[in-house]
Amino acid sequence: MNIIIFGPPAAGKGTQAKLITAERGLLQLSTGDMLRAARTSGSELGKKVAGIMDRGDLVSDEIVIALIEEQLDNNKDAPGFIFDGFPRTVEQAKALDKSLSSRDMSVDAVIRLAVDDKVLMGRIKKRFADEGRKDDNPKSFKIRLDNYNKQTAPLLPFYENRRLLSEVDGLADIETVAASIADVLNKLEVNVSSETLPFWKRIFGLS
Repeated sequence: MNIIIFGPPAAGKGTQAKLITAERGLLQLSTGDMLRAARTSGSELGKKVAGIMDRGDLVSDEIVIALIEEQLDNNKDAPGFIFDGFPRTVEQAKALDKSLSSRDMSVDAVIRLAVDDKVLMGRIKKRFADEGRKDDNPKSFKIRLDNYNKQTAPLLPFYENRRLLSEVDGLADIETVAASIADVLNKLEVNVSSETLPFWKRIFGLS
């Protein structure tokens, strides 16, 4: 099973990805984590990433896809993957489809953590006042949130038209969000299991 988790900064997608990993054994592929790991790896690709990041330039789609493909090839025994922070654009989504297809895989589900931006901003302002974390600066966070919304907006109909998109309330407590995601994935597993049964068993509802 391969899933994508969408959610703006501070929506909790990293936390939920870790819970899914612990529960189902899927491997979380966070583009941010992969870029940081590549930078310190000493590999040829890592050196290229380090140079780009040191210059302050944006890492290209080709490099991010190469990092993802590297993880796919290095973890062939994984029961599936969680894509966290990627794709961000329709072009990236198409590139991911192509990469997975070449390995006889596909995106099975896309889960969006739906949030109210005003409520999320209120949380960030409170956390910034309480903890003083630099990445919670309300002004810079607003820019990150706006960029996320602009980038991901075209992706929603892209996946919805393929009947892959599910939405859960990202502002609920951690346990409630996790339960909602589990419901989506459990239904997916049932459907996949049903589709692999012989035709006559599916007709008569036999397992």
